[in-house]
Amino acid sequence: MDIVDRATRSRMMAGIRGRDTGPERTVRRHLHRAGLRFRLHGALPGKPDIVLPKFRSALFVHGCFWHRHRGCKFSTTPATNNRFWHEKFAVNVERDAAIKRKLRSLGWRVHVIWTCQLDDKKLDSLVAKIRDPRQREV
Repeated sequence: MDIVDRATRSRMMAGIRGRDTGPERTVRRHLHRAGLRFRLHGALPGKPDIVLPKFRSALFVHGCFWHRHRGCKFSTTPATNNRFWHEKFAVNVERDAAIKRKLRSLGWRVHVIWTCQLDDKKLDSLVAKIRDPRQREV
């Protein structure tokens, strides 16, 4: 059972943004400080959060809950309306995989950083992987 009424929950959900989120801004600041220049929400399949054309890299900043970060404590499933949530999450995961396949087929390197991993060590590792095309994608 929800702890807030339906109208309040609706207002709360409507306030959730899909762009320029706090985690995205954190990643962008780190990339910019590292000297990397990028475009936002590029005109590529899936509209990656950050596009680095010089490195042919597309970067997605995924929320652990919505995109189902395996093994993450934030990747929980609500107790109510199970069928809806399982279907919703399955569609999200399949769409993410299809977008990655499409971008790779177009010659782009795809990187995903999860919101639970936004620490300097992980972001430094991401920068190194973007700069060195021989390194494995994140």
